Amino acid sequence: MHLMYTLDEAGNRVYTLKKVVDGKVTKSAHPARFSPDDKWSRQRVTLKRRFNLLLTQQSEFPRLVPEAEHS
Repeated sequence: MHLMYTLDEAGNRVYTLKKVVDGKVTKSAHPARFSPDDKWSRQRVTLKRRFNLLLTQQSEFPRLVPEAEHS
C-alpha cells in the first residue's frame, strides 16, 4: 500500500490509502524516483529556460506556504 492524497474544497491534501475516493482518482504522495542516469534532464532544463520557468528566472520566488497560515 502506498500513501495517496486528494484535494479538498480548500485545496488542502487529504491523505488516504485508497486508489479511488468518492469517484475521484487519488494521486501518489511520494516523489518520483530519482535516477542519476536521467536521459532527459537536459531537455527539461532547456524547455524550462526557453519558457522562463526556472526559479532563477522568476521575478518573485513562489511561496511554499500560503500567507494566511503565517498568523
